[in-house]
Amino acid sequence: MTIGTCIRLTHLTEDLQRAVDLGFDTVELYANETLRGADLRALWPRMREIIGDAGITVSGIGLYGNPLVCEETRRDLRRCIEAAPALGCGFVGTFAGALPGRCVPEAIPAFRDCFSELTRVAEDCGVRIGLENAPMNGHWYSATCNLAFQPRAWELLFDAVPSDRLGLEWEPSHQVEQLIDPLPQLKAWLPRVFHLHGKDAAIDWPRVRREGIWFGTHYCDHRFPGLGDTDWGALLRVLRDGGWQGDIAVEGFHDPLYRDDRETEGQALALRHLREALRTIGEDGEGQP
Repeated sequence: MTIGTCIRLTHLTEDLQRAVDLGFDTVELYANETLRGADLRALWPRMREIIGDAGITVSGIGLYGNPLVCEETRRDLRRCIEAAPALGCGFVGTFAGALPGRCVPEAIPAFRDCFSELTRVAEDCGVRIGLENAPMNGHWYSATCNLAFQPRAWELLFDAVPSDRLGLEWEPSHQVEQLIDPLPQLKAWLPRVFHLHGKDAAIDWPRVRREGIWFGTHYCDHRFPGLGDTDWGALLRVLRDGGWQGDIAVEGFHDPLYRDDRETEGQALALRHLREALRTIGEDGEGQP
């Protein structure tokens, strides 16, 4: 397992240089909604220049928009899939999309139409697609831009597009946010997990007990690994015991304390926490993870 970080297309030089300076193993290059005209292949020489002899590789490309309703997102998602091999990676992360304001099952035909085509492109390019699991303030009865936020939805999505090129870009924070225990879920769905985001969440349980989780209550903060409710040692042990070998990309820019001027500090804390957790499970198991 390697530990990487997410870098923003809009802040490519700054974020990639930070990844080099902190000593991450990999990076996931990502954008929201569309690529805004960027040519990903043309960015690679610039990225290699910044990386120098640091040995950082690209673990994936992420594009997080709504391809079911936005044609530009759909076109750019295809461009990401086609460009991935040129950046030396075989993974693209994205949202499943949704029909805003409508329930999950109503959007499955649109998902089938969109992702049947995208998985064919992925098969031709030797790339895997991972559906990120963020609810994006939606729920079963009224989604916003991502259907792939929980297991009942995953079953419908994978039944609709039964391709081995389609899986999950999973992270525990969005399951903690839904009051789901992430560890048994990860164990059950591990064969479908292609890529993992290193982001955690912390629940304000006194507020939940007092006010519940509906009606605009702020009950959950997204945190760097080591600062939330997830036992990352136990999580990495699930990955190791399941034979999973892949990249964990720290997803920053969310932590309420370590953000903006303290973003680098938070990224360093996350990297240190995850590497220490890897060393711990290496000592507990046979060899190193």
